[in-house]
Amino acid sequence: MKILVSAYTCEPGCGSEEGVGWNTALVLARYHQTWVLTRTIFRSTIEAELNCHPVPNLRFIYFDPFSWTEDWRGRQGAVQLHYYLWQIQAYFIANSLHRQIGFDVVHHVTYVKYWSPSFLALLPIPFIWGPVGGGEKAPKAFWADFSLRGKIYETLRDLAQWLGETDPFTQLTARRSLVALAATDETAKRLLKLGAKNVQVFSQIGLSKSEIVALTKYSMSDNSLVRLISIGRLLHWKGYHLAIRALARANLPNVEYWLLGDGAERERLQTLAEELGVASQVKFWGHLPRQNCINKLGECHIVVHPSLHDSGGWTCIEGMASGRPIICLDLGGPATHVTEETGIKVPASDPEQAVQGLAEAMTCLVDDPKLRVRLGAAGRKRVQEVYDWEVKGEIWDQIYQDVWEN
Repeated sequence: MKILVSAYTCEPGCGSEEGVGWNTALVLARYHQTWVLTRTIFRSTIEAELNCHPVPNLRFIYFDPFSWTEDWRGRQGAVQLHYYLWQIQAYFIANSLHRQIGFDVVHHVTYVKYWSPSFLALLPIPFIWGPVGGGEKAPKAFWADFSLRGKIYETLRDLAQWLGETDPFTQLTARRSLVALAATDETAKRLLKLGAKNVQVFSQIGLSKSEIVALTKYSMSDNSLVRLISIGRLLHWKGYHLAIRALARANLPNVEYWLLGDGAERERLQTLAEELGVASQVKFWGHLPRQNCINKLGECHIVVHPSLHDSGGWTCIEGMASGRPIICLDLGGPATHVTEETGIKVPASDPEQAVQGLAEAMTCLVDDPKLRVRLGAAGRKRVQEVYDWEVKGEIWDQIYQDVWEN
């Protein structure tokens, strides 16, 4: 088949949205002739990778509206405007390509958000949307713990979602999608409300075989000192303040909690740890290169991911692949990735209940090494069966076949 992919972000060797775009394109090209629309900023790294490892069925078309080729990442207002304009230009380029090539399926991959339209849905060919996320929200009860900056962020995020949902082109994207894939249950509900008919929950996250093999090499230490680890930006919605409060409540003297990452909440988190008397147990490593993060993960026993709205949750998948049990809130992407066999999901109706649940989960796993090993082994198995990019490629192929036959 001839597949057209829209991947606003697409870069080899990366995680997050860039990795989703690249790896999706890579696995699709194993089955079909694949053309990818993406930004000019990724051209040098993509072409360098393809020069070393050619992929015959994979072609890229690079462009930016008005030749705006800056790296807008980290500048939310600018990147959202650029993304919207890029989507409009993508339609005209794709329409011209379709007249020349005759695509069988068009597939929007990145950005992975449901509240912005993909104008490729207007093409006269079957359209697949996603996986998309962004329908997750921090429960209102948790807002009381946020800083003023955090509350403003959440308010603006809610406003952006509402504006996106009222955009007639977003609604048209939903209605014209033959398959709309949602990264989480929360996003699936939003897609149905927008008018999508065939909605399926399917995570955007995956790991390559080489990544999985590398992560399985880290054995579980039997050291009496048990280390908990969280990896991510130190932002209010990541919920690390809940984990620090839980550690203090659990009163586990033989435990360290490692936080890898940096962000606006670092000072508040350090102050909280001091106030609760656990500063000696909480270690802030700051931002580290990816491989250093993986090495630190290998030195720890339990992954803690208390995010309040997260459509992804790469740390959970990497932790499972390394054989570590996961503690997370029963929200968003992590709630989809983690099962009873691979970790502990804590209900999150309010902060007090969440802190108590996190404390109990920490105590349970710290006190039971055999349970840690059993959950970790199940996590490795789940990653190999569900989150291997090659497995996801087989699922994509089946979806395309079903769309084409129907």
